[in-house]
Amino acid sequence: MEQITTDICIIGAGPVGLFAVFEAGLLKMRCHLIDVLPQVGGQLSEIYPHKPIYDIPGYPDITAQQLIDNLMLQIAPFNPTFSLGERVETLNRREDGSYDIKTDDGTSVHCQVVVIAGGLGCFEPRKPEIDRLADFEGKGVAYMVKNPEHFRGKKVVLAGGGDSALDWAVFLSNVAERVTLVHRGDTFRGAPDSAGKVFDLAKEGKIDLILKSNVVALTGDDSLQEITLLDRNNQVSHIEADHLIPLFGLSPKLGPIAEWGLNIDRSAIAVNTVDYSTNIERIYAIGDINTYPGKLKLILCGFHEAALMAQSAFKYVFPEQKLSFKYTTVYGVSAF
Repeated sequence: MEQITTDICIIGAGPVGLFAVFEAGLLKMRCHLIDVLPQVGGQLSEIYPHKPIYDIPGYPDITAQQLIDNLMLQIAPFNPTFSLGERVETLNRREDGSYDIKTDDGTSVHCQVVVIAGGLGCFEPRKPEIDRLADFEGKGVAYMVKNPEHFRGKKVVLAGGGDSALDWAVFLSNVAERVTLVHRGDTFRGAPDSAGKVFDLAKEGKIDLILKSNVVALTGDDSLQEITLLDRNNQVSHIEADHLIPLFGLSPKLGPIAEWGLNIDRSAIAVNTVDYSTNIERIYAIGDINTYPGKLKLILCGFHEAALMAQSAFKYVFPEQKLSFKYTTVYGVSAF
């Protein structure tokens, strides 16, 4: 089990969580971030990486992924650490007021302050209706690709028609023994460039592309062995498979955070707008996951909330020090 000690544990590695690292870093506070998704960026990277954003100050337009890439460069001087592809499960307070957080993968984080920057909540995969799907979870069925090497030399079936299904089909074609992409339609809703690459790979015989079909059932003993397909003409077929990766999008849920005793108002966390603290000492909520009168779910509002949060959290991390506000134009950015 991995043991991590840090000043601030940030739950959520989307744009607001990443910018919180910068604001904390200016005050010499170390950060560790946890996100259920296998990469940083939250919904920006997972759902609409190529879409332009027009209301980020200083950028007339910037794509969602470019913004995330820039934020990663901006926080690099502060060496944040990450636990990605893990979901926060439990929160326990010590006698000195600090917290222990544990994830579903067994990672344990001891921190002075907790910042919830979980966007719309903990993203959980939308599970299609497939007979015996749950029986093979962890035994061949995965809803995310955390480590591509896990699929090396294996027979992999992906199901879905969005960017994630297309991009992973292309990537895994160079890793897996065989990749099959199953899609219920005959066109894809993902990026045209990615769809073009998939069609090209299918023509070259490097992947199997099965359109107008759905995965309807799974079979196997201790692990997945075979997938049953049903096409639009009600024809049934079977393919061998070691892994099935259904990629049908994500739905946001508060998850275990809803059980922590926080004031919840219509699936959002109520905060004090003085510093975006919650009703529990040393726990803050910033970004789309919080709520208060006049709340606007904008990235730029989350950036503002991150700045005030960091100024407030300082007293818990350095109780013996007096906080003095400093402009970056005067003092710059000091790495640590």
